[in-house]
Parts: sequence; structure tokens; C-alpha cells
Amino acid sequence: MIIPQQPVEPVDVATPPEPPSPDETAVLYGRSLMVPVDGLFPTSLQDNFGAPRGARLHAAIDIMAPRGTPVVAADSGRIWKVRSNNLGGRTLYLIDPAERFVYYYAHLDRYADGIREGQTVMPGDVLGYVGTTGNAPRNTPHLHFQVLRYKGNGRWWDGEPLNPFPFLLQPGKANAR
Repeated sequence: MIIPQQPVEPVDVATPPEPPSPDETAVLYGRSLMVPVDGLFPTSLQDNFGAPRGARLHAAIDIMAPRGTPVVAADSGRIWKVRSNNLGGRTLYLIDPAERFVYYYAHLDRYADGIREGQTVMPGDVLGYVGTTGNAPRNTPHLHFQVLRYKGNGRWWDGEPLNPFPFLLQPGKANAR
């Protein structure tokens, strides 16, 4: 069941976020994050984290891919929230097993069959499909992918953003499904 939400969405920030601490850096590198779009390697991505968006900064990376390309779990964890709203369109929030980081997937065309809150997933499991829902330009299908520091307060949407780009696996190690 998809429940509309209206909390502040973790899309952009007014000031640059704090970089990850050495401990967070070690943990995220240790998680060996996959590129969250099937068939893509890190070399095909652009680091657009922090790009200007009017008066704000883009606090995620946009991963361009054809509409309908599978979106996969970048890490193992639990699907925390499946939501739809005006900005991100069809979205999904995944929390890592240690509950330190929340992974946010937005602009999905549709969800994978059977996706539900509370479901455990492994890296590479299909979560949904690339699209342009929400405020994404209709002619620019992409996945808006964000990593957030979870504050432990139950507010899945308002963690501090971290740039996921440096933590994605090296070419040849990911997305060979």
C-alpha cells in the first residue's frame, strides 16, 4: 500500500552538507555500495552532488538511464518507506542493517512487484524502475539517489545528505547480474 506523504523531502539543501567523518567513510567504503541502476558502472556516472539548483544545492546524484531500467538496492537493508509525493514522485527509502544510513530512491516509474515496507533486501535486488515521476523533467528519465545520515529519530526523510558517488564500487565489481 502506498501512502502519500508531505514531510520535507531530502532533495536539496541550502548549505553544503558536512563531509562524512572518517568513521562514516570507513563504514560506507566497507559496505561496497553498488551502482543502483542495473547495467551501469561507476565510470558511466557523473558526480552532480552539490550542483546548483537555483538558490539550493543538489544533495544527491542523478543517474541517467532509459525509462524502465531496473533500479537495484545499492546495499543490503530493510525497505523502510514506500511513498509518493509531488517532488520525488514514486520514492523508496531503504535503511542499512546497522541503521546508520538511509538510501533514498526517487522518480521511479514504478515499483518492482511485491515491494513492501519492512521487506529485507540484498544488494542488486530490484526495487523499481527508472522514470520521471514527481518534479523530474518528462524527457529526462533518471534515478535521484541519495545517502542520508540517519539521526535515530524515526524521521527517515531528514538525515544529513552524504555524497554517494565516492562510495560506489569500482568498475568491474558491480551490477553484473
